[in-house]
Amino acid sequence: MENTAADSAPIGFFDSGVGGLTIWQAATKVLPNESTIYLADTANCPYGTKDDDFILQRSIANTEWLIKQGCKLIVIACNTATAAAITTLRKQFDVPFVGIEPAIKPAAKATKSKIIGVLATAGTLRGKHFAATSQGLPNDIKIIVQEAIGWVETVERGETAPDKQTLDIVSRHIEPLLKQGADTLVLGCTHFPFLEEAIKKVTGPNIQLFNPADAVARQIATLLKTRKLQSPVTSTPSYRFESTGDATTLKMLISSLDFRKNLQS
Repeated sequence: MENTAADSAPIGFFDSGVGGLTIWQAATKVLPNESTIYLADTANCPYGTKDDDFILQRSIANTEWLIKQGCKLIVIACNTATAAAITTLRKQFDVPFVGIEPAIKPAAKATKSKIIGVLATAGTLRGKHFAATSQGLPNDIKIIVQEAIGWVETVERGETAPDKQTLDIVSRHIEPLLKQGADTLVLGCTHFPFLEEAIKKVTGPNIQLFNPADAVARQIATLLKTRKLQSPVTSTPSYRFESTGDATTLKMLISSLDFRKNLQS
């Protein structure tokens, strides 16, 4: 297949802050030849506590900016923004979009206790996508939802190490789920995998954690192939990171990612 200039254009990612880096990392591992532009809307983070109209307007603004940078596909690397905006964005813009939804279905296949705990922001939990994802499960599956208050802010401050303060915040929201018998936990926000070490210290080794990053990466790859937007296999990727606000934590987390390991196929 002959590649065009559009094929070598970057993939755009946006999130309220640094959480979408968990999606970006999975995507660049699956797609080692694709260039990317990541936009952290740090000035307006967190999205989960904002109303849907505000989130929609920010999502439109983020999309317009990424399109101006020449992005060929846009990943809404945020559960809350996906819930509030993806339907409108797909109607308003010609570029293809990939959104995020909690990994409830794989958790339902894995649970032995038949009880799934879902940790998410208020914006995600009230969204239509969450309700749709929760439907169609076996009747014996019970879903317990927990708004994880303060988790996004903790990650945005760069406080991802499992120190006492972080462990206190994490355990406050996880322990009620464990007491009700949940043996699988769905991380319903792209920020939350940055707290995985702290989460595992609270849960112990027998609780399975689910986040959609790998599934989203595969979806991006499929959409690029379907639309014939793949970059040439000889392409050397470039990675650009931008923030609408303070970029301190963004820079710190980027520097902590092992790019060579991340890009191994």
